[in-house]
Amino acid sequence: MIDYADVVCGLAWGDEAKGKITASLASSKEYDYVCRWAGGSNAGHTVYVDGKKYKTHLIPSGIFFGVKCVIGPACVINERKFYEEIGYLQSHGFDTSLIKISPRAHVVTEEHISKDKNNLHGKLGTTGSGIAPCYSAKAGRVGILARNVFPQSMMWDEKLSGNILCEGAQGAWLDMDWGNYPYVTSSTTLPYGACSLGIPMQKIRKIYGASKVYDTRSGVDPAFPENLLENPDLLAIADAGLEFGVTTGRRRKVNWLDLDKLIESINLSGVTHVVVSKEDVLVSTNLYKLFFRELLREFTTIEDMKSHITFQIHQNCSLVEKILFSSSPHSI
Repeated sequence: MIDYADVVCGLAWGDEAKGKITASLASSKEYDYVCRWAGGSNAGHTVYVDGKKYKTHLIPSGIFFGVKCVIGPACVINERKFYEEIGYLQSHGFDTSLIKISPRAHVVTEEHISKDKNNLHGKLGTTGSGIAPCYSAKAGRVGILARNVFPQSMMWDEKLSGNILCEGAQGAWLDMDWGNYPYVTSSTTLPYGACSLGIPMQKIRKIYGASKVYDTRSGVDPAFPENLLENPDLLAIADAGLEFGVTTGRRRKVNWLDLDKLIESINLSGVTHVVVSKEDVLVSTNLYKLFFRELLREFTTIEDMKSHITFQIHQNCSLVEKILFSSSPHSI
């Protein structure tokens, strides 16, 4: 029986430090499972363990702390990249026997990758990982299930029980239904997607929403025009924040935090705990600006800016219990 489930989700366009939050929570040993509920190798999570940096794309961050990990039925899995990640984790001494795959997950094929690269990558800025064609095959009832590809020993054939931590991929404004379509991902990024793991909605306890103190976006989106890459202040933030994609290595576009969008995504996601990362980046550049009520507002110090963010979130987001600001890539 499931006692409760906590969910970690992104509140922007991905790259909001969900992996750090998941890792911090998983390290508490409070959870019996850490589960990934959506997406595939188009995601990338960076986790620090004992000061050393690790990167994953498919496998939940619980693996770094000896917690059972499940790749859920709404995920899509590239077999080659999955085994590469297994090898990477084994080479660093982590117990990969803890990793299980839902037999209902779908498999990304080389044909899917080819279609992505030829039809979507240039036009929409996808990662070229075959994600969209795989989900299209799933919706068209012609997909390949994980149970037909991976060995039985890797299949997750039991029900979840105890305390569950659900790890999201991408962010709210990349959601297939709520993002700036068609410049979106191909899966559900909002917390209700975690219920696809077989979790009743009534069992969800806390929802941790991840944001940065400025906005970033990988790929193509008219809301993040190319001229953002010509703004010297925003480029300074991008360089200080090392804003390059974990999966693709491409430079992310940076813009000032849109606090209105953040408030909207918090309410849309039902977030109870907000974690805002990378305040140290703004301190290092001495640039403190955000958009609010469609106006660009400037602050003298990071504390003034944080006070404004905190006040407006509490004023406009009734479910939020706690707001945390983080200046460390290692923990919240």
